[in-house]
Amino acid sequence: MRKLMTKQFSKWVSNQNIASNGLFEAIEEVVSGDFDANLGGHLYKKRIRFEGQGKSSSGRTIVCFKKGDKAIFIHGFSKNEKSSLSKKELNAFKELSKILLGLSEKEISIAIESGSFIEVDV
Repeated sequence: MRKLMTKQFSKWVSNQNIASNGLFEAIEEVVSGDFDANLGGHLYKKRIRFEGQGKSSSGRTIVCFKKGDKAIFIHGFSKNEKSSLSKKELNAFKELSKILLGLSEKEISIAIESGSFIEVDV
């Protein structure tokens, strides 16, 4: 299974204090069914811990996930920025999820080479 993040999400991560293996662990938890909300359309909301804080007061991530195929972090926000997604944001992310989860392995490889996707490491 491919574990990825978008370039935009990667920029958000670089500005946060997230443990080096925090993203990998978050995806593993989503795979095992441990997530905060199933938003529909293969979208999941998952809490992620910032260093020195608990998960409940840290960040929220939006992950496109299709079992046995791929998981892609597409959006992140801290709890103090906003509490949840707007209806407009949710609809846009559902459309994005359809597109991203429909990409072929070749298209994903091209996106990684171009820097549009970054693989999530342990």
